[in-house]
Amino acid sequence: MRYGFAIDQRTCIGCHACTVACKTEHEIPVGQFRTWVKYVDQGTFPDSTRDFGVMRCNHCTDAPCVTICPTKSLYKRADGIVDFDNERCIGCKSCMQACPYDAIYIDENTHTAAKCNFCAHRVDAGLEPACVVVCPTHSIWVGDLDDATSGISRLVNSTATAVRSPEQNTGPNVFYLGADRAVLEPLDAPVDRSYYSSTPDRQRASVELPVDPVTGARTTLNTAHPRPWGWRVTTYLWTKAVGAGVLLVGALARFAGVDLGDVGAVVAPALAVVMIAATGVLLVFDLKRPDRFHYIFLKPNPTSWLFWGSVALAAYAGVAGLWLLTGLVAPDSGLLTVLAWLAVPAAAMAAGYTGFLFGQAEGRDLWQSPLLFWHLIVQAVMVGAGALAVVGLFVDYGEDASRLIVRTLVLATVLHVLMLLLEYGGRHPTRHAAAAAHLITRGRYARQFWAAAVGLSIVAVALAALNWNDGLALAAAAGLLLQAALLAYESVFVRAGQDIPLS
Repeated sequence: MRYGFAIDQRTCIGCHACTVACKTEHEIPVGQFRTWVKYVDQGTFPDSTRDFGVMRCNHCTDAPCVTICPTKSLYKRADGIVDFDNERCIGCKSCMQACPYDAIYIDENTHTAAKCNFCAHRVDAGLEPACVVVCPTHSIWVGDLDDATSGISRLVNSTATAVRSPEQNTGPNVFYLGADRAVLEPLDAPVDRSYYSSTPDRQRASVELPVDPVTGARTTLNTAHPRPWGWRVTTYLWTKAVGAGVLLVGALARFAGVDLGDVGAVVAPALAVVMIAATGVLLVFDLKRPDRFHYIFLKPNPTSWLFWGSVALAAYAGVAGLWLLTGLVAPDSGLLTVLAWLAVPAAAMAAGYTGFLFGQAEGRDLWQSPLLFWHLIVQAVMVGAGALAVVGLFVDYGEDASRLIVRTLVLATVLHVLMLLLEYGGRHPTRHAAAAAHLITRGRYARQFWAAAVGLSIVAVALAALNWNDGLALAAAAGLLLQAALLAYESVFVRAGQDIPLS
């Protein structure tokens, strides 16, 4: 059994009755929507047209929101309906990043995720969804798509249909009849300067997307879709990198037989513990329901990298804590070498798991890079070495330790810059990824990317290279610059990935 929608845009009159019925049925707060009507205008007055598109959750066969949800708040029913349990939701907003259709929002009343759930309570009572009942032109069809005798199956199988974002391979179960491509593909109809009766989100209104010179298609009405993740996620990427990187460098020194003294035994693990703790604080307070953060461990979803990332951070915090305790109590014991071997995979996962998490955010094509896991580890080594170089202003490392830190910093930073150039200088697999990359390299974020993220990194390499054989004074300045450079880059990366419209 597979419930789905068919929306006949040939007969839709854009009356918004479906929107009003949905809001009434589910008591949705003002300004938020589970189903809504999008307007796309083409041509120039008086030779202009307006097309409508009914937007909602697509109840995907392979729903990415279900996969990424860390607490199983979103789940797929046996009848194919993707429903949600707001009693389990922690408000992490990862489902909003996973949805390629902008269908999920955070309810202002409950502070939990919400979306179209096919009016599951009505379906269970043998009734049709509220939007179907009120549609005056019978433009919304529902039923079992797996039943060849159902009305919706006969309609879909006998008429040309289209779905939104088929390239995402989610198996959407909302089919459109007679919908203009510009309605279904947001990149074909960039957001106009102003909407018909509302104001666009700031990042949507000024996205540098080209308008088709022939059709002039532009979106003139849509709902609000602000960025779900902001400065806390940007900062968490930096704190996590520093926290993981200092022990990666500390372990490298131990394997190379280089003595970092008290820094390697105590300062580095202490810094790791502090920065990973800061990471945890940022993650918890980015939740819309921080009071439920423990649900990640008490009601876990083993398919979610938000859950496994929490496990990775906890495991790494444990290793770093043991390293610190051992450094304080028995710094000359062989246990530190054992902990160094444990710290490498633990730190690598703490730094890099976000690559897998962002990979599950299927709505954000920029974040789907296969290089991301490895790039995050390189960034961690870079800023970790930078942090230890700054510590060198207050302690005397010795020549061997200074050389190791400086050379690690330089090599990691060079590799980081090369990976940036490879990532943004080549071709991108999808239009959405290419559009986001354009924002970074030539659009609204170009100055911050080239001057701060790339430029500061190059200056840091030049400064540190002057201390290649001895000393840390210039390398310490480079270490500070690298912290700013990584923060600048993560800010660009997080925002640009969310700026490309999905509906």
